[in-house]
Amino acid sequence: MSFSPQPLPDPSAPLRAAVRWGIAGLIALAVVGSLVASLIAGWAGLWGALIGVAVGGGFILCTALAVLFTEKMPPATSGLVLLGSWLLKMILAIVVLGLLKGMDFYSKGALATVIVLALIIVLGAETIGLVRVKVPYVDTVDPESDSK
Repeated sequence: MSFSPQPLPDPSAPLRAAVRWGIAGLIALAVVGSLVASLIAGWAGLWGALIGVAVGGGFILCTALAVLFTEKMPPATSGLVLLGSWLLKMILAIVVLGLLKGMDFYSKGALATVIVLALIIVLGAETIGLVRVKVPYVDTVDPESDSK
């Protein structure tokens, strides 16, 4: 008789699922948001929606990817990478929005709407991804402590 134990679940499975769901939600928003913004504001709406998806969705997904990337690193290193990625995202968002301020090839309404929707949809999709993946919590008991 042979014994083959069940493999332990991957602890990064919930986070990988969250990233997958977030990307799927972002792709859906890019398609629907671009279509709706194009119908309402023409080419300017299309550009506004695409820039909004990139800025809003990229902002949130970078955090999940940074956590996934640093999962096996020491906590101090993970914290440093997360803080650094947050600072970099803030700088990039300010630079991108500053560069776009004087331009008129995109719809500002479409940009703002899609950024907000991207934040909501990606966070919701990541939450669904985290909640749906089942990773058991196992509390080990020392067999010698039971006999005392």
